[in-house]
Amino acid sequence: MTETLDPEDRKLITLARSARARNAVPEGAAVRDETGRTYVAGTVALDSLALSALQTAVAMAVASGAKSLEAAAVVSGAGSAAAADRAAVRDLGGPATPVLLAAPDGSVVAVVTAG
Repeated sequence: MTETLDPEDRKLITLARSARARNAVPEGAAVRDETGRTYVAGTVALDSLALSALQTAVAMAVASGAKSLEAAAVVSGAGSAAAADRAAVRDLGGPATPVLLAAPDGSVVAVVTAG
């Protein structure tokens, strides 16, 4: 399935994989806003704050002034995109925003919408 992805979507997966590996966290994520800017994050696991990688990437986009999202990607060992992650993407990008779920090796497991 990775071969059929748009190059910009493949880039999101590459960035998400890099964040996961660099920070040695369970998940890495990347989102692309309406202007083509990307925001990359890993899982946040503090005593007082716990955010998934995708929630963190969406928060970074919002904090940077993004008005919408074109796409999102999460690299994880999980077999599906968590409902809370999809909700965060939906809040900024709308229900039709694609969410790409990839395995740690970068292979695409699923493409769902935030809806």
